[in-house]
Amino acid sequence: MNDPLDFDHEEEPLGPSRSQLKREAEALQDLGAELVQLKAAQLDAIPLPERLREAVLEARRIKSHGALRRQMQFVGKVMRGVEAEPIREALDRLLNRDRAAAARFHQLERWRDRLIEEGDGALAEWFDAYPGSDRQHLRQLVRNAVKERAGGKPAGAGRALFRHLREVAEGDDG
Repeated sequence: MNDPLDFDHEEEPLGPSRSQLKREAEALQDLGAELVQLKAAQLDAIPLPERLREAVLEARRIKSHGALRRQMQFVGKVMRGVEAEPIREALDRLLNRDRAAAARFHQLERWRDRLIEEGDGALAEWFDAYPGSDRQHLRQLVRNAVKERAGGKPAGAGRALFRHLREVAEGDDG
């Protein structure tokens, strides 16, 4: 006999709560919103089912706030029908790669500025970090950039120095 007050009997496990389902749906809609914010080349780098890609591209074209809100809800609905984890992983890899590229760029900018401002001390550190650098060529580029900065001229030599630093650093990484 099944007594409603008898807690010893086995109950079937309940599915996720409505709150949990809502949180999952909102997370998928947020992931869709991240996809809508990507640049076209970034979006192309993420493997998306065709229906989802079309929904995201349509959301990018919409300007009206209300229509965009409805389209974003549709993107979330489409997201519920696809395997979201590979999309999230691809997005994370893409964004981390972009952040890493930006960090390398800023690091090279700091090197350029140090080489121009600090001279020989910074050059010695650069040569320690990148022993394969062409010392004579780098010294000439630094001299030109220092002269250019002192004369208040446009930053052509500074850009040339930066390009050289990037080539050396990328050659060292590869």
